[in-house]
Amino acid sequence: MNNLIAFSLMALMMSMLPGTDTVLIMKNTLMHGAKAGRYTILGMATGLTFWTIVVVLGLSVVISQSVFLFNTIKYLGAAYLFYLGIRAFFTKSTLVLEDVQEEDSQGSIKKLSYNHSKESYLQGVFSNILNPKTILVYITFMPQFIDLNGNTNQQLITLGLILTAIAVGWFLIVVYLLDHVKQWLKKPKFQKAFQKSTGLMLIGFGVKTVV
Repeated sequence: MNNLIAFSLMALMMSMLPGTDTVLIMKNTLMHGAKAGRYTILGMATGLTFWTIVVVLGLSVVISQSVFLFNTIKYLGAAYLFYLGIRAFFTKSTLVLEDVQEEDSQGSIKKLSYNHSKESYLQGVFSNILNPKTILVYITFMPQFIDLNGNTNQQLITLGLILTAIAVGWFLIVVYLLDHVKQWLKKPKFQKAFQKSTGLMLIGFGVKTVV
């Protein structure tokens, strides 16, 4: 397989570039805690694994050659980003640490945490599966590192796993840092401003996806 080091460096650079995943992970971590951020990452990894399987099965070629299928994915992804952005922008309530502690004393924090974790995971899954940028990465970027004389499927699986592992590793660092920084950012005014700004960014990514 050609130049795994170069592929890994490029994958790291792509992961570090701010995008939908970054905004989503930041939003869920700051609003619902590190656990929600990690579940978002798990959902993102599930989405990347899905596309790895698709590529190995050869369906990526079919999708890339079908304008209808590709546009369907693109517009569904844009609609989902719009939904997340509008929801974040217009949400009135913010998560305050004192409120969570009060809920904990009443014995209902586990249910609250489960709901946020489940929702964060699903957001990570759908934002990747419905993101046409993801399949474009697999179609245009990964083949450049494939040795046609070797086992193509095995190489695609390896590259897909490397890409997923690097993205997960980077975002776990982001969640760790955010979880410590939020001690200074837990004021309701900041949370409200952050919600609206991330909502606008997600809507912007939705527009960018359509365009």
